[in-house]
Amino acid sequence: MKTIKTLLVFAFLMLSTQNVLAQKPVLTDEETVTETVTKEIDEVFQSEDFQKKKNKKYPDVKGTMVIDIGVVQNGKVSSFFKVDSEVKDIDFINFMSSYILDHKFKFKLQKQQRYKIRYTITF
Repeated sequence: MKTIKTLLVFAFLMLSTQNVLAQKPVLTDEETVTETVTKEIDEVFQSEDFQKKKNKKYPDVKGTMVIDIGVVQNGKVSSFFKVDSEVKDIDFINFMSSYILDHKFKFKLQKQQRYKIRYTITF
């Protein structure tokens, strides 16, 4: 009986610890948010999935794009805005927009916080 109680307590502790570790960190500093967004977007654009889709549909696209990415409280991308671009292929710009808008970051922001991050990418 004592062993069963011990195992139940141990199982409960493991499950509750797992939930705490699974929560996304809450970022409060604008510089930290900018660094984290830049790092994650770099990873997205260098990912095998993105490269595969880009090379399949838009193999000839070359140039630099400057974009603004809006991030809201739960880590979702709220907006994608092309500021400047050497890339003139509208279909590719739309592909980029939908790809980024579908991304969810690995962090949260404080309630009612929004950040706009300017990002430059070269293809």
